[in-house]
Amino acid sequence: MSQQGYVAAPPYSQAQPGMGAYQGGFGSGPTQPLYGHYGGPPQAFSAPPAGMMKSSVAPAASMPLSPGSSQYNPNVQQNGSHPQSYPAPPAVSAPYGQPPHSLYNSMASPGQPPTQQLTNQMSSMNLGSHGKFSMCSFYFLVQGLQSPPPPASSVMPPGLQSPHMSPLMSPPQSPPASMPMASQSMAGTSMAGIGRPFPGPPPPGPGGFQQPGLGSAGQPGYPQQAGQFGGYMAGPQQNMPGAFPGAQSAMAGPQSAMAGPPQKKLDPDSIPSITHVIEDDQVKQGGQVFTTNIRGQVPPLVTTDFTVTDQGKKCISKLFFMLCQRVLNKQCEDTLSSVRELIYLSLFSVQTPLYVVNHGDTGPVRCNRCKAYMCPYMQFIDGGRRYQCGFCNCVNEVPVFYFQHLDHMGRRVDFYERPELSLGSYEFVATLDYCKNNKPPNPPAYIFMIDVSYNNIKSGLVKLICDELKTLLEKLPREEGMETSAIKVGFVTYNKVLHFYNVKSALAQPQMMVVSDTAEMFVPLLDGFLVNYQDSRAVIYNLLDQIPDMFADTAESETVFAPVIQAGVEAFKAAECSGKLFIFQSSMPTAEAPGKLKNRDDKKLVNTDKEKTLFQPQKGVYEQLSKDCVASGCCVDLFLFPSQYTDIATMADVPSHTGGSVYKYSNFQIETDGEHFLRDLRKDVQKSIGFDAIMRVRTSTGFRATDFFGGIYMNNTTDVEMAAVDCDNGVTVEFKHDDTLSEETGALMQCALLYTTIGGQRRLRIHNLSLNCSSQLSELYKSCETDSLINFFAKSAYRAILNQPLKNVREILVNQTAHMLACYRKNCASPSAASQLILPDAMKVFPVYMNSLMKTAPLVGSTELSTDDRAHQRLSVMAMGVEDTQLLLYPRLIPLHNIDVNSEKPATPVRCSEERLTDSGIFLLENGQSMFLWLGQASSPDLIQSLFNLPSLAHLQGHMCALPELDNPLSRKVRSIISGLLEKRSNSMKLQIVRQKDKPEMLFRQFLVEDKGLHGGASYMDFLCYVHREIRQLLT
Repeated sequence: MSQQGYVAAPPYSQAQPGMGAYQGGFGSGPTQPLYGHYGGPPQAFSAPPAGMMKSSVAPAASMPLSPGSSQYNPNVQQNGSHPQSYPAPPAVSAPYGQPPHSLYNSMASPGQPPTQQLTNQMSSMNLGSHGKFSMCSFYFLVQGLQSPPPPASSVMPPGLQSPHMSPLMSPPQSPPASMPMASQSMAGTSMAGIGRPFPGPPPPGPGGFQQPGLGSAGQPGYPQQAGQFGGYMAGPQQNMPGAFPGAQSAMAGPQSAMAGPPQKKLDPDSIPSITHVIEDDQVKQGGQVFTTNIRGQVPPLVTTDFTVTDQGKKCISKLFFMLCQRVLNKQCEDTLSSVRELIYLSLFSVQTPLYVVNHGDTGPVRCNRCKAYMCPYMQFIDGGRRYQCGFCNCVNEVPVFYFQHLDHMGRRVDFYERPELSLGSYEFVATLDYCKNNKPPNPPAYIFMIDVSYNNIKSGLVKLICDELKTLLEKLPREEGMETSAIKVGFVTYNKVLHFYNVKSALAQPQMMVVSDTAEMFVPLLDGFLVNYQDSRAVIYNLLDQIPDMFADTAESETVFAPVIQAGVEAFKAAECSGKLFIFQSSMPTAEAPGKLKNRDDKKLVNTDKEKTLFQPQKGVYEQLSKDCVASGCCVDLFLFPSQYTDIATMADVPSHTGGSVYKYSNFQIETDGEHFLRDLRKDVQKSIGFDAIMRVRTSTGFRATDFFGGIYMNNTTDVEMAAVDCDNGVTVEFKHDDTLSEETGALMQCALLYTTIGGQRRLRIHNLSLNCSSQLSELYKSCETDSLINFFAKSAYRAILNQPLKNVREILVNQTAHMLACYRKNCASPSAASQLILPDAMKVFPVYMNSLMKTAPLVGSTELSTDDRAHQRLSVMAMGVEDTQLLLYPRLIPLHNIDVNSEKPATPVRCSEERLTDSGIFLLENGQSMFLWLGQASSPDLIQSLFNLPSLAHLQGHMCALPELDNPLSRKVRSIISGLLEKRSNSMKLQIVRQKDKPEMLFRQFLVEDKGLHGGASYMDFLCYVHREIRQLLT
């Protein structure tokens, strides 16, 4: 590669004809650049100066854009089994992701007759000089990063030839359609830190998006339009839909519309596949030991099973690798103007117990200036009498009790005897200075709060809960090595009033006390409300037997909610402990009490600027409750059993800020949903957890933590507060680089979590990480961690929809995808024809995830989707870890009809597309939230007999939600696969058995993420075409 700067092509910041709503020519530049942080002040993104960046992209003069090459071919069959024609773009196009009139939709509801559809469609077309528009032609060139000269990379089979393509854009002769993609291996595995691709500081409040334009102040650039949070939005481009060709008018229409001569379809097997990437990484690194003592190593994917050995530098947990991503922007003469780091923290997921360090009353050794805790990055000097902090470079005196001599290499002779010097993760026992009121904390408590209104009694839910608690309370989490749990338990039932129960061990019968004044909530008893389960087992059993009978004849249907949480907070305050509330609620709180809610579900707001109000919680009572809960260490887990709208956006606000979870079981029926609910309850009660937590992230000079995403509460910009932190919730941290970083010393991070254990001990959990720094953009793309990147994009987008229209958010996601890939092609890729789509090897499946993200319920403006379901998914993703978001956005589709029943090897998933289904096949699909068993209409009677003990598929009952236990190899194998997945995932999944072409199959098809979206959104193939066209426009 040449070291010469990219000079032939116009800089990114220069406006181009037909881009950003320019009608032609170059206009004056904006006064403020567009390429900015989601909701923060934008910063420039201009071309690198000569000599500062490797580049090998062909000059722009050799890549003219043909007028007719920027749209889809009307005859290309989409990435599914249903062909679709694409008319010319309308004058005003719907945003990306707006529901098209797809064939799936027409199956669900009657639409206009084909003739009327065609008439309407033709009348809305903007037939310009080119009439039809054709699918962009491209190759795939998945490139590794090599030393010069650039090695030959194999290319994908070409796309379709556009009838309007210029000779310079025409692809060379097509190789055979079956030619496999050969992605080139990367040279070296240096981990260039990880981070976010968007410069700019975080918003002061809830984050928003900002349109990522390209330009710098005072230079020519994209024209500006008013955007959110002080930013600007680029307008639609010429000859293009305003946001994405997945819009209704650009993607809809009968198959015969605008039909032309048949053309060859691009082979779906030739485009990057997530299943292949996962499988390849498992083959290369699965089962191996990953050691953490070498800075810059790229860890395996989160989907790969492997073992981690903590040898310092990084921590021990598999999920805590700080799966990071860093993106650089060049500006003026500075080598690095902006670096974004993205870190995913799974604070409480460790595979082996951490070493606990106890320094007695003196407490942990800390830096006097920055307060960083003793760790492997501290450099001991002056014979061991002093040490230099690796984070702020301050020289500190070593306390007398901590002194030790140094060996001939300058390392302490007790290096391997002290976990804080030799490991990446460990714990300190905290002193009283770290405790509230300088008093040691009491063990935490669990309070079970059961809604005993008419709906829950009638459904049998109350009896189900009470019966389960009799055995579940025996399995409360306990400290390592302890025989019994120190957690105390309490019980409350409620409808319009609250009933507290005294279950003191000395009583023969439990006693009920009723509080009817819900406006001024208090706990009527202290002694006997929170008790040790082992001591009061007999009384608790008696109570759980009596509760279903006590309220068996109730006719009360109204409930309260906010006073229930307030009662839990008051109970924890009185007992001077932290804990968790398990609330089992059936409906929206409509009784006259604080926190009463009204139905605000309005489908008319969908696809308007006011749609964001559907996701915003109602302020006032619940906002204050969140603050009170965090201050008291009160975590709230909410189990909802609604039969209609319940305003989850508001009801789940407290759980989402206290580290809690929300579980939703719509139209609950014991026969079909009972076991699903009980699995969730068991996991929730038994999971590893810490309480009353505060987290702070410290960094070495040159960068800092700027934003945090998760089930957290923040009173200031540095302290992350969590009423509880457990093994399933993750925190995503964004860092901003604002000063020079040293390639020699790297970038250091330390995450300190202060929390109370389930045994009532105050501890500090310390995680350390050292990352490489690089001035070469190619190093960053080589070490990119796509799974973490999409986790961050999902959380950023889901936060942004609280403040911005969905259309804007979707447009920004598409543009940022194009910008990242264009930056790679401009600065890192080998020379190639403009018709090739070049993807960095580590990011080759990023477009799949991004397209899938934009088809998720919160980001799709469809009136067919439940508002509660959309709000629930938004809040769930905000606390998800990297592994969970990866699975959610690309479900596993496992063929079962050809599985080897004698093999111990896990079944290999196939691509998540309708094309992979066969009429004679049986497939299992799961995404961590839902699970489907799909049965082809021509399934073998032998398979049906083996799985269901039925002679044929026609005898299968529609309500079945579990496989019968049959004594044959196939049945045992399939049930083993299903139980293994249920055990592995953090949430339980209800098995839904669907037959091909039955109505419930519609639910199954919306998870085939490589196909066109059921409620809107393009197929994977179409999205790649659009992104490729955007990249080419950016580069020309």
